[in-house]
Amino acid sequence: MTGSATPSRVVVEADGGSRGNPGPAAYGALLRDADTGALIAEDGATLGVATNNVAEYSGLLAGLRLARDHAPGAVVEVRMDSKLVVEQMSGRWKIKHPDMRPLALEARELAPPGTTYTWVPRAQNAHADRLANEALDGVAEGVRLPGGTAVGGVGRAPDPTRGGDEAQPASAQAQQRGWSPAGGPPTTLVLVRHGVTAHTQAKRFSGGLGGADPALSDEGRAQVRAVGEWLAPLADRVDAVLTSPVRRTVESAEVLAALLGDHEVVPEPGFAEMEFGRWDGLTFAEVRERDPEALDAWLAATDVPPPGGESFAEVRERVAAALERVLRGHAGRTVVVASHVTPIKVLVAQALGAPLEALYRMELAPASVTVIAYHPDPDAPAEPVPGHRPSLRLFNGRATAL
Repeated sequence: MTGSATPSRVVVEADGGSRGNPGPAAYGALLRDADTGALIAEDGATLGVATNNVAEYSGLLAGLRLARDHAPGAVVEVRMDSKLVVEQMSGRWKIKHPDMRPLALEARELAPPGTTYTWVPRAQNAHADRLANEALDGVAEGVRLPGGTAVGGVGRAPDPTRGGDEAQPASAQAQQRGWSPAGGPPTTLVLVRHGVTAHTQAKRFSGGLGGADPALSDEGRAQVRAVGEWLAPLADRVDAVLTSPVRRTVESAEVLAALLGDHEVVPEPGFAEMEFGRWDGLTFAEVRERDPEALDAWLAATDVPPPGGESFAEVRERVAAALERVLRGHAGRTVVVASHVTPIKVLVAQALGAPLEALYRMELAPASVTVIAYHPDPDAPAEPVPGHRPSLRLFNGRATAL
């Protein structure tokens, strides 16, 4: 450092991202005095075409170089919102992808002994995110010191009074958040059907809180755990874990939350399974024998409920209300939702603009994963989702089959 003593402890904040994954990519990194919080140096640069993970690792490397060049001998703590990088550099996750191994090796060589790695929520990494976006947008690039002094690189110096996203114009926030075009990043729902229960295996009607409410079986827990491990590389993108309040989904969500960053599990009643009334706990054959006329009526029309239960049309209304709450509360984020056959099929039919009868033509396995992205668009028609254009990215994906 120039004009002051070298700090004994520093914090590296780093981020990176790709608009397209792979696509145009950049990283951002900065170095702070751990005791005072004072900014020592910052860096941001483009990478050409790369993936999100490569960009995240490149941000880490840039931050470690800042520590080497501007605080030699200092103890380093790295803070990133990439769960993948933090867990791999901490030695808790294996590095399986060949593109990551040389980057991780270089980082280990740059990192001084005793370097620690801390995961932080995305909101706490806004400065590094801004530096990456400024580089990618051609606003500023290269290493800079406080006050705007450039140490290589081009573009205007950053305003030291400007903070993270909250200090930027709304239009800039929308463009930058989530590495997306000017319309803003999509809100992505990762919909996970719960694992099997005793009712699932016996093919019994199993509804919401008004029924028997069975727990996951041991097999069901193992299924959900496999899904969580499959989704783990995406952990740094997950903003929240929501769940139907039904027992089997709550248990599934708890397993997923522990594997995806130890999130709090938040109930969302709108994503509960439909209520089957007096059919709950019975097999289809038993219902056919005991209640044939009601069963025929239910199968013939989506607005006819089982006796004492809900119709598909009623489920659609509450699922739509729940979706609106998610889009409003988690705009531009990725949300994992533990839910059931009917609500997930309703969301898929809605996203595709298909009639509700399309539910009868969908197969959804236990512990399967369905992904729908909702792109904000004020010019989008009111149907199927007001203000958004939905896109089905994955349907009925299964960890055990991939």
